[in-house]
Amino acid sequence: MIKLTYGGQFNEMDLVAHIKASNRKYIIQGQQAVSLNNHTKPNSLDYWLRQFGSNPDTKQADKCVIGLLVATGLFKEVSSLPCPDTGRLVKGLILI
Repeated sequence: MIKLTYGGQFNEMDLVAHIKASNRKYIIQGQQAVSLNNHTKPNSLDYWLRQFGSNPDTKQADKCVIGLLVATGLFKEVSSLPCPDTGRLVKGLILI
């Protein structure tokens, strides 16, 4: 279980399943300091994590959570992945 910085937690294996279901081997970080309704990257880790956070209107994919995910050995942080929402190259996590 990974504890979110601002309350809540999730199982990292649920994230692995979510990524595999997306037919990609990665997920972008997609951090946005906006309400869930105004989030513009629905295919991002930040958006996905908000369902587990104590406050879904708070950014969840922060540096601490990213570090905890990398520490599981299931993920590697990468700086140039194509965003499925914008097409831009952005930071994210790939499955190892």
